[in-house]
Amino acid sequence: MQAQTPPTIFDATQANFEAEVLNASFDQPVLVDFWATWCGPCKTLGPLIEKVVGEYAGAIKLAKVDCDKEQQLAAMFGVRSIPTVVLVREGQLVDGFTGALPEAQLREFLARHVQPGDVAADAALVEEVAPEVVETPEQAIARIQQEMAKEPDRAELKLDLALAQMRVGNATAAQAELDSLPANLAADDRARRLRGQIEFAYALKDAPSVAELRKRVDADPSDHAARDLLGLRLLLDGDPAGGLDQLLSILKADRTWNDGQAKKHLVAAFSVLDDADLVGTYRRKMSSLLF
Repeated sequence: MQAQTPPTIFDATQANFEAEVLNASFDQPVLVDFWATWCGPCKTLGPLIEKVVGEYAGAIKLAKVDCDKEQQLAAMFGVRSIPTVVLVREGQLVDGFTGALPEAQLREFLARHVQPGDVAADAALVEEVAPEVVETPEQAIARIQQEMAKEPDRAELKLDLALAQMRVGNATAAQAELDSLPANLAADDRARRLRGQIEFAYALKDAPSVAELRKRVDADPSDHAARDLLGLRLLLDGDPAGGLDQLLSILKADRTWNDGQAKKHLVAAFSVLDDADLVGTYRRKMSSLLF
């Protein structure tokens, strides 16, 4: 009886690429393997990638692209030789390699981006402990600092402290703790959300009010700097759809403005917002503008 392919390993096509690779990469990394039936090295690398990805307990997906059948996808990624493997995260290519890597180097490549089981373990931990948190942020800071004094080698306390510092509005202190995290905790979903919150806090320091920013945008629709700040203000003031619309307007008008800042702020907003339906809608809108 033939072994069943895990749901995290699938064939990517032009029809499902946006949904299953680009949009899905906002929830978990997606490894894309460009291969062909006639390619000798592909026959060596393909089964090896499937084996190693399978050990990640669903923390990463593997999309397999047959270059003979999906020439447009291969062209979109500039594939000139195979096998070519790229890692997509938050809708963009973040790393990759060409050729059949040995198993040790393949494991090293994946370990730079995700740890086996981290996603499931972190979600279970948050679900278990969150209802028990009744202390104020100030109390949490004092408690965590005491725990750090007793157990200075517990790196996870740094992330807890960073989150507590941000809850009291101390972005500088939160950033300092975030910067000192080891690599495995720096990739934690909580750390990623915190980076977005800190980025917004820095961007809005000394920024004008919503009313003033609206006046600037109404007077000059091409004032992307004002529109960007307005988007962030609306996001933090309880109008996430309005804020995302402002950022999308910048992306539609000039996707390269300020080194792609609108896209960066959209990605950060997706990691901060807690409305899955809203985030999914605007992820698709962003992808339609970029691809």
